[in-house]
Amino acid sequence: MEITKDTLIGDVIGMFPEAMPAFQEIGMHCVGCAMSSGETIEQACYVHGIDPEAFLDMLEDYLGSL
Repeated sequence: MEITKDTLIGDVIGMFPEAMPAFQEIGMHCVGCAMSSGETIEQACYVHGIDPEAFLDMLEDYLGSL
């Protein structure tokens, strides 16, 4: 699965539940809530003041280290 800034958080967590700590590490503690499941990575990053491209790089590194 290719993860982009338009990918829904719910889809990422559905495919890679082990990614949840990467989201929580940057302050996205409501990853399991109903609202976040329909939110894109870009939308969530905007709300949390995070650069989406930087987060995607971090997420890719995180998943690659597992």
